[in-house]
Amino acid sequence: MPNTIFLQRVADLYDTFKQHDSQQSDRLQRYRNIEVESAQLISQLIRMQQAQSILEIGTSTGYSTLWLAEAAQATGGQVITVEIDAKRSAEAKRHVAELELSEIVQFWVGDAADYLKAAQEKFDFILLDAERDAYENHWPDLKRLMKPKGGVLVVDNVISHAAEVNRFIALIKKDPDYMSSILPVGAGLCLVVTK
Repeated sequence: MPNTIFLQRVADLYDTFKQHDSQQSDRLQRYRNIEVESAQLISQLIRMQQAQSILEIGTSTGYSTLWLAEAAQATGGQVITVEIDAKRSAEAKRHVAELELSEIVQFWVGDAADYLKAAQEKFDFILLDAERDAYENHWPDLKRLMKPKGGVLVVDNVISHAAEVNRFIALIKKDPDYMSSILPVGAGLCLVVTK
């Protein structure tokens, strides 16, 4: 279970990030971090799975990265997090260092499509929380990078932004090698598991 210092710091950051977002009229200027209850569930899933290799697509300012790293610390795992915005990635890196999780997290700055195409590692757990219009194009690479037999992909915002992800979710559902469920947690999570 996360310690009190961690829980307090991530709660403070969440409040700060939410306040920032409430003042932004341009969606792209918002940090759009994952909801608290979604982050907590993801932490539990990583622990249940004893995930060693974790990939995050969409670091933003690092709120979800902190939860991934804290869970990876408990399982002895490592996190690679991908963010196209160098300033946001640098801010996330500062938060990770502040909570002494730097040895667990590797930051990659650039387009997720480039990372996904080049990556060769198999991941136990992948969190997808980025620009939703790219998800369909990411699917072949995500499938290739998910660990066979029990690899997990979690996609955020599948209820709050259902119209933007419904074709992507349909692609997953018709693929016979994967099982998926929509969970009414936070903004809605799609949990995908390799059979």
